[in-house]
Amino acid sequence: MNTVQFLVLFPVIVAILLLVIRQQTFRKLLVAASTVILTGASIYLIVQYFNSGAVYFAFGSHLLDLGIFILEVVLAVVIALLSLKHRQYLAVLLMLIGAALTVWFELTYGNQIHTTYNLFVDNLSLIMALIIGIIGSLIALFAVGYMKDYHHHHENIKNRSSFFFFIVYVFLGAMYGLVFANNLMWLYFFWEITTFCSFFLIGYSKDETAIKNAFKALKMNLLGGVGFSGAIILLFTQAHTVELNQLSGLASTVVLLPVALLAFAGLTKSAQMPFSSWLLGAMVAPTPVSALLHSSTMVKAGVYLIIRLSPVFAFVDGGSMVGLFVALVGAVTFLLTSCMAISQVDAKRVLAYSTIANLGLIVVCAGIGTYELVWAAIMLVIFHAIAKSLLFLSVGTVEHHLGGRVIELMDGLITKMPKVAIGMVIGIAGMFLAPFGMLISKWAAIEGLVAANPILTVFVAFGSAATLFFWTKWLGKLIMIKEKPADFTAKVPGTEAFTLGSLAILTVAICLLFPLISKYSLEPFIASVYGQTYLLSQSNVAILLMMMVLVLVLPLRLLTYRGLNYKPQYLAGTNVKEKEKFYGSLGVTQEVSMKSLYLNTIFGEAKLFPLGVAACIILIVVMIGVVML
Repeated sequence: MNTVQFLVLFPVIVAILLLVIRQQTFRKLLVAASTVILTGASIYLIVQYFNSGAVYFAFGSHLLDLGIFILEVVLAVVIALLSLKHRQYLAVLLMLIGAALTVWFELTYGNQIHTTYNLFVDNLSLIMALIIGIIGSLIALFAVGYMKDYHHHHENIKNRSSFFFFIVYVFLGAMYGLVFANNLMWLYFFWEITTFCSFFLIGYSKDETAIKNAFKALKMNLLGGVGFSGAIILLFTQAHTVELNQLSGLASTVVLLPVALLAFAGLTKSAQMPFSSWLLGAMVAPTPVSALLHSSTMVKAGVYLIIRLSPVFAFVDGGSMVGLFVALVGAVTFLLTSCMAISQVDAKRVLAYSTIANLGLIVVCAGIGTYELVWAAIMLVIFHAIAKSLLFLSVGTVEHHLGGRVIELMDGLITKMPKVAIGMVIGIAGMFLAPFGMLISKWAAIEGLVAANPILTVFVAFGSAATLFFWTKWLGKLIMIKEKPADFTAKVPGTEAFTLGSLAILTVAICLLFPLISKYSLEPFIASVYGQTYLLSQSNVAILLMMMVLVLVLPLRLLTYRGLNYKPQYLAGTNVKEKEKFYGSLGVTQEVSMKSLYLNTIFGEAKLFPLGVAACIILIVVMIGVVML
């Protein structure tokens, strides 16, 4: 067994052990051990195949293909029965359509399908493996302490933690399989496993809202799965291949419609408009699920597939037109969801809209598919995965201690939970401040878009302005100190504290190391695909590293808050005895409000969401229609 096979199978073995043996101490030890093993194995994989180019494996057999087919059918029956039980007839219909296509294709063409390579690794799959191994494992470790607290705060919810951890590890195994699969039928199998896992995790609490939102996610992702299944059938019947590495070498007459359908599947999985509502609904799940869906798995599967299609958009005749429609969907999503994040008071919804927006930006870059923009897209994937997992998990910890996750509750969090607040400051800074990675990637994206398609630059520029607004006001809330804080004790479980600390260090470290990541990983990968690559200038790298050193002074300074001298607030008028009031003009007593601006009448969901849904439906319908003509 080589490292690739081990990384797919090991999480599944851990999942079975966690399902069978339910003792908390055993769970803690096994999750900690698996975190070390998966992290180590992912790093070892990089050592093995570092800069060796794409390496393909012929691993597979007819018996294995038959096993995958039987498992797909069994899962389809289980999901269809669950959907019938909850009277979700659309889910049943989509499940049956997908299963019927799979069964028909297998029975009709199964004996004719011969693949040369089922698995592969290259620099992109190595990067994805590292994200899954490190970020995914840390999230599982965080969940050990979190789920115990979760059931302490939600006594009415049945404790199904063993099932929860079982699904989490199956999810990780499926994600490894997805990024290593060269056989599209295998990729589709792992793709559907992630859909089913997200369905079970979102519906974990089994209350009415959770079940409703779990089925919403299931239906939208099954719709994408139908597109994926149709793409495989079209590809094989027209081009006699189901191998991912052969797509960019095929004639446009046979590859454009399958690629458009694959891109459609990628848009549903990455929660782009009009499918974004499933990711917002997923917020009802326990916080580790949100972090898992938003950072290292699920939505990353969608953008990963679209990045893999970029060479088709760039090199195949007519591919640029398909890519442009994909990019436009991403651009509309980025702009509108960035604006809607401004109007959110719930911290997890701000993070959810931010995730959808950033995925939209990645889709824009991958859709245009030039070498500069693919460089930016992969960098965005890396930086977003780390910073967003840190923020989601931090909000989960804060929610358990403050009793809510509304941003207004986080006033002066730096005085109540300083270490967690510093981690959040680092995470937020990582999302929008120079010289952290997201801003560097946006810079490269705008630079590439100006050269490739200036109209898309407008979407990115205005969307980026909106992100600046909502991150800044949240950041201000965290570090705002109005008065000497009351005594507040926060006891964060060890697994949570270790995970948050590790992710904060990783957020900074990845920004310090990004020139090396670019030079030794991304640039060779881009050059192998495009024959040329994006290069960071030495002067820009030096400036960014100097800025990084300066920015690090901010969180370190926050650690000294305990020695501050607290003074009465100066309120630009004459203070009165009551707090936060002063005599204003004409002797009228004024009250100071420290609430953030949400501008709901301008950026509210009610106005912008329907607009985005309508625009993106039209774009997708036109894209499919044009390639069918």
